[in-house]
Amino acid sequence: MNNPGKNTPFVAIACGGTGGHLFPGIAVAEELKKRGCRIGLLISPKEIDQQAVKAARDMEIFTLPAVGLQNHNYLSFALSFWKSLRAAKKIFKSHPPQAVLAMGGFTSAPPILAARKFGAKTFLHESNTIPGRANRFLGRFVDEAFVGFPEAAGRLKSRKTSVTGTPVRPQFLPQPAASCRTSLGLEPNVPTILVVGGSQGASGLNGIILSALPLLAAKNWQWLHLTGANDFEKVKAAYVAQKLKAVVKPFLAEMDLALGAATVAVSRAGASSLAEIAAVRMPSLLVPFPSAADNHQYFNAVAFEKTGAARLLEQKHSTPEKVAAILSELVEDEAARLQMQNMLAQWHAPGSAAQIAENILQVSSFSHRANHPKINLGHLPSGAPAREHFSAA
Repeated sequence: MNNPGKNTPFVAIACGGTGGHLFPGIAVAEELKKRGCRIGLLISPKEIDQQAVKAARDMEIFTLPAVGLQNHNYLSFALSFWKSLRAAKKIFKSHPPQAVLAMGGFTSAPPILAARKFGAKTFLHESNTIPGRANRFLGRFVDEAFVGFPEAAGRLKSRKTSVTGTPVRPQFLPQPAASCRTSLGLEPNVPTILVVGGSQGASGLNGIILSALPLLAAKNWQWLHLTGANDFEKVKAAYVAQKLKAVVKPFLAEMDLALGAATVAVSRAGASSLAEIAAVRMPSLLVPFPSAADNHQYFNAVAFEKTGAARLLEQKHSTPEKVAAILSELVEDEAARLQMQNMLAQWHAPGSAAQIAENILQVSSFSHRANHPKINLGHLPSGAPAREHFSAA
């Protein structure tokens, strides 16, 4: 069943726009492939999508002419939405889907709406505590919604909502730090700080770290700093000026290696990043991106902090002294790191992708659906999920 033919079920996954949508979508796609499905990934024209899907094997790739709604670009957004809807219908005419899964973001709505014309079952995944605009709109149209945080379930008006956690790729697991560091050109036995701000939030986080470097220059640490496209030269020069050991890169595809190499991470608080942090049990200082829609990264970080799984520092309240103090505590207090790692275990959802795949196939095999909304939370307590509650049944 690993090489399904044309007569096997075709499942389309709309997962473009950001790595936070794309990589969890690929994780689910891999599980569906194992179960004998043909997979189509519907992505955006953005460079991150086009590069990331090169690693997706034995899947069909379709690019939708979608753009996000930002800076009041209502006309271009509406035009791209209409074009994407037409494109999705054309794709589904030649590749009739049995199911369509949307992972959130601006590529999600057109395929879900197009799927209704072809009788496909429809699903969405919301990884954040506060659902995005696309998923809030789509919730009423899908057969089942999957959420990463229990708090999101009540904010989606779906027929059925299941708490699954956020899928991560299988390579995200605890690894020997020394070998990961060596692979990245770092010293194998020196405490390592990973700094990663994501494509949108890198600049602000870069500034926060650079302001704290003079206070940390005397530490016997090394740094792995992923700067984003715009600040690479500036950040690299700052480490040189402070005579600090550092590997500075604009981007790094092997984020599993980066997390494996780190002693402590400084990160934004996108849900996909948090799922990867939890999977590798990485003690972290979370600095939510303040411009994220509905401030959702802040609420993601609060959920982690409340359970002792991370430290939270809002960008508007950050100072060089606060950053230096938190990092010094996490790096130098092994007991504090161990406690945080223990708390991170409850946020790891190792069966998430498999559970979503199984639910998709189960729903797609039966036509009888309840006519009223149903929230399926199991025994998962809001804000403090227990690890076993996230496991696939």
